[in-house]
Amino acid sequence: MATRRTTLRSRSGTKLYAVRDKGGKFEDIQSYKRAHSADIRQKSAAEKGTLEKKLRKTAGDAVKSVKRTVGGAVSTVQKAAKGAAKRVAGAVPAGKRLVKSAVKKIAGKPAVKKVAAKRTARKSARKTARKRAAKKT
Repeated sequence: MATRRTTLRSRSGTKLYAVRDKGGKFEDIQSYKRAHSADIRQKSAAEKGTLEKKLRKTAGDAVKSVKRTVGGAVSTVQKAAKGAAKRVAGAVPAGKRLVKSAVKKIAGKPAVKKVAAKRTARKSARKTARKRAAKKT
């Protein structure tokens, strides 16, 4: 409701807002300080709409920029990891690489692992038996 106000001054000198009706009679008299601060607190519908649009736009822009920077960082890390893997693989001489692959092939078989485990178990059993026999005498 748009009401028209006129400014007046009281006897003491404070500024006042006077609200008049259609006939010109005073409806309400407020101190300028209180009425003005109430006016400032209220926002028009047009201001609210533009504010929301601005907020949405800035939030969207911020999200886009973060996505771009994160995507760029991920790709650079991936590239660096691939390059490091290539450098490490290239640093090992060919002979050592062949030996390592052969050891992996042999050690990877379960039968070989079981036989080796049995041999070490037998050796440790023999040692403990010898120690017990030595202690008894």
